[in-house]
Amino acid sequence: MPKFMLMVNHDSGVFDEPMDRWEPADTAAHFAYYAELTRELTETGEMMRFTALADPQLATTVRSDGGATPLVTEGPYPETTGFLAGFNIVDVVSEARALEIAARISAVPGPGGVPTQRPVEVRQVMTDHAGDL
Repeated sequence: MPKFMLMVNHDSGVFDEPMDRWEPADTAAHFAYYAELTRELTETGEMMRFTALADPQLATTVRSDGGATPLVTEGPYPETTGFLAGFNIVDVVSEARALEIAARISAVPGPGGVPTQRPVEVRQVMTDHAGDL
C-alpha cells in the first residue's frame, strides 16, 4: 500500500489568534480530537507515525558549504510564511484515503469548536528504505 506524509502547517487556519491565547477548553478539545483520530488510525493500521513539532520560534537553522564553520541562526524568521507544525505518515490503500485523512486533520476544532481549516500538504513517500540506516 502507498504511504503518504500529511504535513500540517503552523497556521491558525481561519482564526487570527494563536493557540496559546485560546480558552483552555478549546485547546483541550483540539488535542482530544487529534488523540481520537490517532487512536482510530492506529487501530486500522493506517497510522505509521505522528509527530508534533515545537513552535517555530524555538527553531535553529544550519547552513553549511561542507568546509567552513556552519552558520547557525536562531528563529523566528519573518520572511518565512509557512512553518511545519507536525506530520503524520499513513499507510493507506490509495491517495484518495490519504486525502480523506488530511481533510479530517484540517477540520481539527479551534475556538468554539469551529474547524480550523489548517492547510495540510499531502505527499507520497517515494520509498520505504530511503534514508534508513
